[in-house]
Amino acid sequence: MSAGPERFRVVVVDDDFHVARLHTRIVDGVEGFSVVGSAGTVAEARSLIDAERPDLLLADIYLPDGSGLDLVRAYDVDAIVLSAAVTSAAVRRAFQRGAFGYLVKPFADERLAELLHAYARYRNLLDAAPELSQDVIERARRALHGSAARESSARRSPTETAVLEALAASVDALAAPAVAERVGISRATAQRYLSSLAQEGQLAIELQYGATGRPEHRYRPAGPATPAAPK
Repeated sequence: MSAGPERFRVVVVDDDFHVARLHTRIVDGVEGFSVVGSAGTVAEARSLIDAERPDLLLADIYLPDGSGLDLVRAYDVDAIVLSAAVTSAAVRRAFQRGAFGYLVKPFADERLAELLHAYARYRNLLDAAPELSQDVIERARRALHGSAARESSARRSPTETAVLEALAASVDALAAPAVAERVGISRATAQRYLSSLAQEGQLAIELQYGATGRPEHRYRPAGPATPAAPK
Protein backbone atom coordinates (compact mmCIF):
# COMPACT_ATOMS: atom_id res chain seq x y z
CA MET A 1 0.00 0.00 0.00
CA SER A 2 1.07 3.58 -0.48
CA ALA A 3 2.78 5.45 2.30
CA GLY A 4 1.06 8.41 3.89
CA PRO A 5 -2.61 9.39 3.93
CA GLU A 6 -4.73 8.26 0.99
CA ARG A 7 -6.34 11.07 -0.97
CA PHE A 8 -7.16 9.79 -4.44
CA ARG A 9 -9.29 6.65 -4.66
CA VAL A 10 -8.89 4.54 -7.79
CA VAL A 11 -10.88 1.77 -9.49
CA VAL A 12 -9.07 -0.58 -11.89
CA VAL A 13 -11.03 -2.26 -14.69
CA ASP A 14 -9.37 -5.09 -16.62
CA ASP A 15 -10.63 -8.58 -17.48
CA ASP A 16 -7.17 -10.10 -16.97
CA PHE A 17 -6.75 -10.70 -13.24
CA HIS A 18 -2.95 -10.63 -13.42
CA VAL A 19 -2.90 -7.35 -15.35
CA ALA A 20 -5.38 -5.79 -12.91
CA ARG A 21 -3.17 -6.87 -10.02
CA LEU A 22 -0.11 -5.35 -11.75
CA HIS A 23 -1.88 -2.03 -12.28
CA THR A 24 -3.07 -2.09 -8.68
CA ARG A 25 0.50 -2.55 -7.47
CA ILE A 26 1.67 0.45 -9.50
CA VAL A 27 -1.12 2.69 -8.20
CA ASP A 28 -0.67 1.63 -4.58
CA GLY A 29 3.04 2.41 -4.91
CA VAL A 30 2.36 6.08 -5.65
CA GLU A 31 1.90 8.23 -2.55
CA GLY A 32 -1.57 9.63 -2.15
CA PHE A 33 -3.25 6.97 -4.32
CA SER A 34 -5.06 3.81 -3.30
CA VAL A 35 -7.01 1.23 -5.32
CA VAL A 36 -10.40 0.71 -3.68
CA GLY A 37 -11.39 -2.17 -5.96
CA SER A 38 -10.98 -3.86 -9.33
CA ALA A 39 -13.49 -5.26 -11.81
CA GLY A 40 -13.27 -7.58 -14.80
CA THR A 41 -16.50 -6.68 -16.59
CA VAL A 42 -18.56 -3.60 -17.35
CA ALA A 43 -21.32 -4.81 -15.03
CA GLU A 44 -18.91 -5.36 -12.14
CA ALA A 45 -17.31 -1.98 -12.78
CA ARG A 46 -20.67 -0.19 -12.71
CA SER A 47 -21.51 -1.71 -9.34
CA LEU A 48 -18.07 -0.88 -7.97
CA ILE A 49 -18.11 2.71 -9.19
CA ASP A 50 -21.62 3.25 -7.83
CA ALA A 51 -20.54 1.91 -4.44
CA GLU A 52 -17.12 3.54 -4.10
CA ARG A 53 -17.46 6.83 -6.02
CA PRO A 54 -13.73 6.90 -6.89
CA ASP A 55 -11.70 9.91 -7.97
CA LEU A 56 -10.05 8.09 -10.84
CA LEU A 57 -10.88 5.21 -13.17
CA LEU A 58 -8.25 3.09 -14.95
CA ALA A 59 -10.15 1.29 -17.70
CA ASP A 60 -9.33 -1.25 -20.38
CA ILE A 61 -11.38 -0.98 -23.59
CA TYR A 62 -12.15 -4.58 -24.47
CA LEU A 63 -14.20 -6.27 -21.76
CA PRO A 64 -16.29 -9.47 -21.95
CA ASP A 65 -19.64 -7.65 -21.78
CA GLY A 66 -18.85 -4.36 -23.49
CA SER A 67 -16.40 -1.48 -23.75
CA GLY A 68 -14.56 0.29 -20.99
CA LEU A 69 -15.09 3.49 -22.96
CA ASP A 70 -18.79 3.28 -22.09
CA LEU A 71 -17.76 3.57 -18.44
CA VAL A 72 -15.58 6.58 -19.19
CA ARG A 73 -18.52 8.29 -20.89
CA ALA A 74 -21.18 7.28 -18.38
CA TYR A 75 -19.57 8.42 -15.13
CA ASP A 76 -18.49 11.78 -13.82
CA VAL A 77 -15.11 10.32 -12.90
CA ASP A 78 -11.65 11.24 -14.19
CA ALA A 79 -10.24 8.42 -16.30
CA ILE A 80 -7.13 6.97 -17.90
CA VAL A 81 -7.48 4.29 -20.58
CA LEU A 82 -5.02 1.38 -20.39
CA SER A 83 -5.43 -0.73 -23.51
CA ALA A 84 -3.68 -2.78 -26.17
CA ALA A 85 -5.79 -1.03 -28.83
CA VAL A 86 -3.60 1.16 -31.04
CA THR A 87 -6.02 2.26 -33.77
CA SER A 88 -6.56 5.95 -34.26
CA ALA A 89 -10.30 5.41 -33.87
CA ALA A 90 -9.86 3.86 -30.42
CA VAL A 91 -7.57 6.63 -29.22
CA ARG A 92 -9.79 9.41 -30.57
CA ARG A 93 -12.88 7.82 -29.05
CA ALA A 94 -11.18 7.54 -25.67
CA PHE A 95 -10.36 11.25 -25.61
CA GLN A 96 -13.76 12.20 -27.01
CA ARG A 97 -15.44 10.36 -24.15
CA GLY A 98 -13.41 12.12 -21.50
CA ALA A 99 -10.21 10.17 -20.78
CA PHE A 100 -7.27 12.46 -20.03
CA GLY A 101 -4.62 9.79 -20.59
CA TYR A 102 -4.06 6.76 -22.84
CA LEU A 103 -1.36 4.15 -22.25
CA VAL A 104 -0.75 1.26 -24.64
CA LYS A 105 -0.26 -2.07 -22.87
CA PRO A 106 2.25 -3.27 -21.98
CA PHE A 107 3.88 -0.12 -20.62
CA ALA A 108 6.62 0.65 -18.12
CA ASP A 109 5.47 1.18 -14.53
CA GLU A 110 6.94 4.68 -14.62
CA ARG A 111 4.60 5.77 -17.41
CA LEU A 112 1.51 5.20 -15.27
CA ALA A 113 3.21 6.64 -12.18
CA GLU A 114 4.03 9.82 -14.14
CA LEU A 115 0.39 10.19 -15.16
CA LEU A 116 -0.71 9.76 -11.55
CA HIS A 117 1.74 12.41 -10.36
CA ALA A 118 0.46 14.76 -13.08
CA TYR A 119 -3.10 14.08 -11.95
CA ALA A 120 -2.17 14.91 -8.34
CA ARG A 121 -0.65 18.25 -9.42
CA TYR A 122 -3.77 19.00 -11.47
CA ARG A 123 -6.08 18.25 -8.55
CA ASN A 124 -3.96 20.25 -6.11
CA LEU A 125 -4.26 23.29 -8.36
CA LEU A 126 -8.02 22.94 -8.88
CA ASP A 127 -8.77 22.11 -5.24
CA ALA A 128 -6.79 25.03 -3.81
CA ALA A 129 -9.65 27.54 -4.09
CA PRO A 130 -13.38 27.52 -4.87
CA GLU A 131 -12.88 29.99 -7.75
CA LEU A 132 -9.99 29.88 -10.21
CA SER A 133 -8.16 32.46 -12.28
CA GLN A 134 -7.41 31.87 -15.95
CA ASP A 135 -3.74 31.47 -15.05
CA VAL A 136 -4.47 28.68 -12.57
CA ILE A 137 -6.74 26.95 -15.09
CA GLU A 138 -3.94 27.02 -17.66
CA ARG A 139 -1.41 25.66 -15.16
CA ALA A 140 -3.81 22.88 -14.21
CA ARG A 141 -4.29 21.96 -17.86
CA ARG A 142 -0.53 21.83 -18.42
CA ALA A 143 -0.03 19.82 -15.24
CA LEU A 144 -2.60 17.25 -16.29
CA HIS A 145 -0.82 16.64 -19.57
CA GLY A 146 2.57 16.40 -17.94
CA SER A 147 4.13 19.55 -19.38
CA ALA A 148 4.05 21.71 -16.25
CA ALA A 149 6.65 19.69 -14.38
CA ARG A 150 8.98 19.58 -17.39
CA GLU A 151 8.60 23.30 -18.03
CA SER A 152 9.14 24.12 -14.37
CA SER A 153 12.17 21.88 -13.88
CA ALA A 154 13.81 23.28 -17.02
CA ARG A 155 13.85 26.76 -15.48
CA ARG A 156 14.21 25.75 -11.81
CA SER A 157 16.58 28.01 -9.87
CA PRO A 158 19.08 26.62 -7.33
CA THR A 159 17.02 28.09 -4.48
CA GLU A 160 13.80 26.49 -5.76
CA THR A 161 15.62 23.18 -6.06
CA ALA A 162 16.92 23.50 -2.50
CA VAL A 163 13.44 24.28 -1.19
CA LEU A 164 11.98 21.22 -2.94
CA GLU A 165 14.80 19.01 -1.65
CA ALA A 166 14.29 20.24 1.92
CA LEU A 167 10.60 19.40 1.78
CA ALA A 168 11.22 16.03 0.14
CA ALA A 169 13.70 15.13 2.90
CA SER A 170 11.23 15.93 5.69
CA VAL A 171 8.75 13.39 7.04
CA ASP A 172 6.39 16.19 8.12
CA ALA A 173 5.04 19.21 6.27
CA LEU A 174 7.12 22.32 6.95
CA ALA A 175 6.26 25.97 7.53
CA ALA A 176 8.24 28.80 5.96
CA PRO A 177 10.51 29.40 9.01
CA ALA A 178 11.63 25.76 9.06
CA VAL A 179 12.29 25.79 5.32
CA ALA A 180 14.24 29.05 5.65
CA GLU A 181 16.46 27.52 8.34
CA ARG A 182 17.15 24.34 6.37
CA VAL A 183 17.92 26.12 3.11
CA GLY A 184 19.72 29.11 4.62
CA ILE A 185 17.50 31.89 3.29
CA SER A 186 15.27 34.50 4.91
CA ARG A 187 11.74 33.65 5.98
CA ALA A 188 10.31 36.13 3.48
CA THR A 189 12.30 34.53 0.65
CA ALA A 190 11.24 31.04 1.75
CA GLN A 191 7.60 32.10 1.83
CA ARG A 192 7.86 33.60 -1.65
CA TYR A 193 9.29 30.40 -3.11
CA LEU A 194 6.82 28.20 -1.25
CA SER A 195 3.86 30.23 -2.50
CA SER A 196 5.15 30.12 -6.07
CA LEU A 197 5.75 26.36 -6.01
CA ALA A 198 2.31 25.77 -4.49
CA GLN A 199 0.73 27.82 -7.29
CA GLU A 200 2.52 25.59 -9.82
CA GLY A 201 0.96 22.55 -8.17
CA GLN A 202 4.33 21.23 -7.01
CA LEU A 203 3.44 21.59 -3.32
CA ALA A 204 0.37 20.80 -1.25
CA ILE A 205 -0.64 23.11 1.59
CA GLU A 206 -1.72 21.91 5.02
CA LEU A 207 -3.31 24.14 7.64
CA GLN A 208 -1.95 23.66 11.16
CA TYR A 209 -4.39 25.05 13.71
CA GLY A 210 -3.25 26.28 17.11
CA ALA A 211 -5.21 27.20 20.18
CA THR A 212 -5.63 30.79 19.00
CA GLY A 213 -4.87 32.94 16.02
CA ARG A 214 -4.78 32.21 12.30
CA PRO A 215 -3.81 28.74 11.04
CA GLU A 216 -0.20 28.22 9.98
CA HIS A 217 0.48 27.20 6.41
CA ARG A 218 2.71 24.16 6.06
CA TYR A 219 3.98 22.67 2.82
CA ARG A 220 4.87 19.23 1.50
CA PRO A 221 5.47 17.76 -1.98
CA ALA A 222 2.17 17.52 -3.85
CA GLY A 223 0.11 14.37 -3.73
CA PRO A 224 -0.22 12.46 -0.50
CA ALA A 225 -1.59 14.70 2.20
CA THR A 226 -4.87 16.29 3.18
CA PRO A 227 -5.27 19.40 5.37
CA ALA A 228 -4.91 18.87 9.09
CA ALA A 229 -8.09 18.94 11.13
CA PRO A 230 -8.65 21.77 13.64
CA LYS A 231 -7.57 21.05 17.18
